[in-house]
Amino acid sequence: MSDIKAMAAEKLESFTYNETTNEHLHRYALALEMVVGKQVLDIVSGEGYGANLMANVAAQVIGVDIDAVTVALANRKYKRNNLKFLTGEIDKIPCATQSFDVVVSFETIEHHDQHEGMMQEIKRVLKPGGLLIISSPDKLYYNDNPQLKNSFHIKESYHAEFERLLKKYFKNSSFLQQRSFWGSIIVPQSEPIAEAEVYLGNHDEITHTSMEAKYIIALASDDAVPLFKTSLFNGETVLRSQFDAFRELIAQKAKADVTHEIKNSKTYKIGDAIIRRLRLITNLFNK
Repeated sequence: MSDIKAMAAEKLESFTYNETTNEHLHRYALALEMVVGKQVLDIVSGEGYGANLMANVAAQVIGVDIDAVTVALANRKYKRNNLKFLTGEIDKIPCATQSFDVVVSFETIEHHDQHEGMMQEIKRVLKPGGLLIISSPDKLYYNDNPQLKNSFHIKESYHAEFERLLKKYFKNSSFLQQRSFWGSIIVPQSEPIAEAEVYLGNHDEITHTSMEAKYIIALASDDAVPLFKTSLFNGETVLRSQFDAFRELIAQKAKADVTHEIKNSKTYKIGDAIIRRLRLITNLFNK
């Protein structure tokens, strides 16, 4: 069963600048190439920035999310003639049968256990030969190997499980692998990401590190699926925005510290006491 609080807690906001930002923006960059002039469904659409990005090139985009408050905020924030947000569930999509050319679902499937119901609904709303673009963390590299557990995830899948699910519902599918650094790389499954030489370090030491793909991105359709080359997302803008936000926080804290220091100084306290007495005397004479 889906968990509203879990999904809401992990939703990326447009003011967030971190590793996840690069990952999500890179996925939407890939989707942008496939939604030009199309009828598109984004499920679960969350804050709405992804649906808004796709609305730049798509004929129409519908974003669906389970949280009514999130949907209301998205409709208020992103106002376009070809963009609309609706309240609905992944296994009860509030849209007509065979109404979309493309369905996009990034980092949604791990937040619920209705995987079969989700696939059935996606197939229902897709036009014949329509395309599904979907991503999921690979449980092996996301959870098992680092020995970490994401409390917001209800049911994660291993690569083979994810592949079997999609092949059950679509005649054709292809798989990409994604990994973040300060940016993001997406590689076709035919060119294993783990074969890349990757180094990590600082001025004191540089070491060779692994490059397992934490995320799987799949393209599935009853028609032929698009082919993709290896792509990179440059995280420079995200990193700069993060530093700018950090500097602003430091400046605000410094200003608050100065204000606090002034108000607690002996001179300020004496002056404040004199002003208070003068106000009292003034008020007495004005009565």
